[in-house]
Parts: sequence; C-alpha cells; structure tokens
Amino acid sequence: MTIKSKIRTIPDYPKKGIMFRDITTLIKDPVGFRLMIDTLTQRYMHVGFQFDTIVGIESRGFIIGSALAYTLGKGFIPIRKKGKLPAEVVSQEYELEYGTDRIEIHKDALKKGERVLLIDDLLATGGTALAAAALVEQLGAKVVEMAFIVDLPDVGGKKKLTAKGYKVFSLTEFEGD
Repeated sequence: MTIKSKIRTIPDYPKKGIMFRDITTLIKDPVGFRLMIDTLTQRYMHVGFQFDTIVGIESRGFIIGSALAYTLGKGFIPIRKKGKLPAEVVSQEYELEYGTDRIEIHKDALKKGERVLLIDDLLATGGTALAAAALVEQLGAKVVEMAFIVDLPDVGGKKKLTAKGYKVFSLTEFEGD
C-alpha cells in the first residue's frame, strides 16, 4: 500500500478541467493515515533543521498538522479563512486555481524569530502557501519548510515556492492537472 494509492481523483471538481486530488480517502483509512503521519514524523525527527511550531492551513492542513504536532511534541497554529478567528488577526489575500480568497492568523500566534513548519494537503499553484508564508513572516517568524501530502508539479507551485527561497517537501506527486 502506498499513500498515493489511497488518494482518489475526482474529475471536473470544483470546475470542469480540474482533477481534484482528494485526501479524505487517505485519512479515513487507518493504515493510510498512520503511514502518512509516521512518514512525516520520521522525516521531521531526523531532518537537519529545527523548528518550533507547526502552522496548518485550513482545512485539511489542520488534520495533518495537528497529528504531526502531537507526534513531534510541538504546538499547532491554524491559518483560517477570513472571519473564523475570534481575536485580532493579520490577513492576506491570494489567488486560487479557480478564484481568490483571504486567510488569517491571530496576531499573537507567533513570536519574532520563531521557526515554523508550514503544512497543507496539496500544492498546486502555490498561492495559498505563499499567502500563509507571508502571514508567518508578517509576525516576524520564519518558514523553515513547507510540507504537503500531494504536489502537482505540472501546475508549477513548487517551482514558484523554491524560486522565492522556500524549502518544499511532499509525500507524493500526481502528474497533470
């Protein structure tokens, strides 16, 4: 069993021409979920850099990031869509494959100089990840790596992120859109 084999593809969602890579089939499978978290845990227990906290992007980044934070003994901070956080926030607009959106983080979520592992489920255009990194950096923290379950290399997000100086890791790739 591989992580990739547990991810289903839904054609033409959310609009015609998009091949949606759905990780809900991976996370509902107890063996697949464990494999995903154990693989990430092993990487970040032995990787050559240190980080202080995990920041997860709404919503599937919450699932992955929370479980990983637990296994690594780190804190977890959510980046949410506009209007979901109760305290004072900083926000960032970004472009999606199919529109625009805005994300937010609590203004007091990170300390200056804090080192962050940024987590989300899928890397496509890189817009969400760049917006999340901008929020982290507005608070004076540093993104030491961005981790994803799925990378869509043909869409170009990884190239965009690495060109901006970010380290990027993914568990699997799907060729094509």
